[in-house]
This record gives sequence, structure tokens and C-alpha cells, in this order.
Amino acid sequence: MQQLNDKWMRLGGVALLALVGQWVMFGYTNVPYPADWRIPLFFMTGSVVVWECNRRGIIVSRQRYPELAQTGHRVLFQLIWFVLFASAIRISQTFIYHQIGLFPAEDYFLFKPYFFNTLVSVVGTIQVAAVFEGMYLYERWKVAYIETEELKKVNLQSQLDSLKMQLNPHFLFNNLNSLSSLITTDTDQADSFLNELSSVYRYLLQQNKRDLCPLSDELTFINAYFHLLKARYSDAIFMEVDVENKYLSYQIPTLTLQLLFENAIKHNIILAEQPLRIRVYTRDGRLIVANNRQIKKVTVPSPRNGLQNFITKYKLLGQSPVIVQDDVEAKTFSVSMPLLLPTYAE
Repeated sequence: MQQLNDKWMRLGGVALLALVGQWVMFGYTNVPYPADWRIPLFFMTGSVVVWECNRRGIIVSRQRYPELAQTGHRVLFQLIWFVLFASAIRISQTFIYHQIGLFPAEDYFLFKPYFFNTLVSVVGTIQVAAVFEGMYLYERWKVAYIETEELKKVNLQSQLDSLKMQLNPHFLFNNLNSLSSLITTDTDQADSFLNELSSVYRYLLQQNKRDLCPLSDELTFINAYFHLLKARYSDAIFMEVDVENKYLSYQIPTLTLQLLFENAIKHNIILAEQPLRIRVYTRDGRLIVANNRQIKKVTVPSPRNGLQNFITKYKLLGQSPVIVQDDVEAKTFSVSMPLLLPTYAE
């Protein structure tokens, strides 16, 4: 939450407004300004109490309704707070004035002093608070603008990474090599492999057009993608999917599973005697991708920004954070991410 920057207001602004408000009140009620030093002292003291109380109201409203979309609720909360607390403080103060003879009147419930003492305080507070609210709105808009631009940047980077993946000569060579081997040994399996390869490339090309997609689409894609991996690594890689049906319509960023699978393949040993096991499952509204940890001693050089961009995208979408757990003792690595409701606007 943005801090309330009112240092100068607290140091001198409140006192100045108190003196102006006092002059307005006495002038309107046609009561002679008493030559008593206690009048400005008490009035300024009351103004400080009013501001500190209303300052608290501004802070509470920002804690409860911090977002731009909640501006109406935040302003209404502040107005109600100002009227209630400023009125209570000023009415009590005016009553004390009568008690000690600083504002003489036979009727302690005379309307004008009570009403205008309260009115000047409430109106003054609202005017000052409006300035602070304007500053707050500007800062929130600036943060939202920066986050939007950052999200665009991350999306562009994700699309670039995806494009690189599509054009990656190693990826294409490995799959064509696997296809060539299958053609000479098992034509039926080669035909199936070719269909899955076509599905993978078709999906990769289509997903560049959107940021989010249903989990069911990602699972269909990763099954086709894993078919290619299985043809290449055989018994050195395994996948287990345990996703609850109720989450299939939920959304995740596009190509999430492919990124996490590539991350696991890139950094772990994949051998028949040391197979890589990848598990995809749901728990408490989150999707978790986990694999056994058997880190390569020498890894393929990479910019290592894929997973970080993925984490940043979730952060900029305003979702609960992505949780990455690298458990050395249990020899497991997992990435847990929130699933977005189907109605989530892209």
C-alpha cells in the first residue's frame, strides 16, 4: 500500500487551516473574536485531533480498497468516516467552549456554533483529502501502467521463446531423426509419430495468438508433445497426469506445460537406468508439475529466463504467486501455480 505522504500537512498545514476555519466561523456567526489566547490554541488542537483521526480513515480505506477499480468504495468510506468522526470531535469541542466560557451563549445547544464549527472542519478535511486521493489515484495509475507494459514485454518474450522453440534446429532434427528410425522399423508407429508432431507444431503456431488457454487444451498438447519425447527417450522418461475434471476448464498461461517439461529435460539426467519421471496433478485449485531431481553435471547453456518470465507473468496477472520448490534431500523439483477461473478476462 502506498504511504500517506502528509508530513508538511501535519507539521504546519493543519494549524494554518485551523486558523482560517476559525476566522470563517466567527465571522459568519457575528460573534466578536475574543481576545483570548486559548481560542486559537484549542481550535488548532482540535484540528490536529480531527486530522489525525481522519488520516487514520484514509489509511484504513486504502488498506481495504487499494485498487483503482475500488475508488468509489474507498471515497465513500472516507466520506462517511470524515463526517462521523469530525462531527463528533467538533461538537464535543464546541460544547467544551461553552462550558469554559470561550463561546458565550445561554443555550448550550445553539445551532449555529455547533453546525458551522462542524461544517468548516468536515469541508476542510474533504478538500485536503481530495488532494491526497488525487495523488494516490495518479500513483496507482502509474503502477498499473508500468505493470501493463511489463506484462506486454513478458508476453512478447514468451512468444519469442516459443518461436525459437518452433525454429530450434535441434528440436526439429531430433524429431526427424526419431521419425526416420521409426519408418524403417515400425511404419504404424511412424505414422502415429508424424500425426503427433503435426499436432505439436499446429498448437505452437496457434497459441502465439493468446495469453491464456484452458487447462484441457494444454493437457491435450502435452500428451502429443510427450509422445515425441517417448519416441526419443523410450523407457528413460515417464509421465503421470492426475488432474481433477472440475479444473479442466480453468485457465493457465499458454505453453506452460511445454516450458516446464523442457526445463526438466534440460537440467536432468535421462537414462534408462535413471529415468526422468514427470507428474502433472492438481491440488486445492493449483496445478503442480513435479519431477525427480537428478541434475546434470554439465547443462546446456541457456539464458535461464523462461521460468522467471513465467513467474513474472503470474505476478503481473495479479494472481497468487508461483511456488518453486527444489528439495535436494527428497530429490524432487516442483512448480505450483494457481489455476485461473474460466471467466478470467485475458
